[in-house]
Amino acid sequence: MTTSTQPGTTRHEDKTVTADRRAWLILLLAGLVEIGYAVSVGGSKGFTDLSWSIAAGVFFFLTVFTLSLALKNIDVGIGYAVWTGIGSSGAAVVSAFLLDQPLTPARVLWLAVIIGGVVWLKLASSPKYASGQA
Repeated sequence: MTTSTQPGTTRHEDKTVTADRRAWLILLLAGLVEIGYAVSVGGSKGFTDLSWSIAAGVFFFLTVFTLSLALKNIDVGIGYAVWTGIGSSGAAVVSAFLLDQPLTPARVLWLAVIIGGVVWLKLASSPKYASGQA
């Protein structure tokens, strides 16, 4: 652990917190891009629609790339669960608008459960919970 009282220097913990925050923001971005990927795959109709298929390819590259960046600082199991939770919930909602797929009350309930699980995973991954201080 590096500590210093000199102006302009940063403690090691501060750098770690910043890297963790950045990783979680990148993971959120990866989840949002995953929504684009899932919806464009659905819109491609089995990759028979060229524009949707190209979009799916671009979103696929971007979602895997951003996920891999996030997983440098986040445990794989937690990161993957959050990524798929954001992607699946978001894809269901966006598909209801773009692809006219039904979003029933039962689906909304279970999507809310997924989102709640993602939030709890994030909270459980915080340094406060990991050290047992919460």
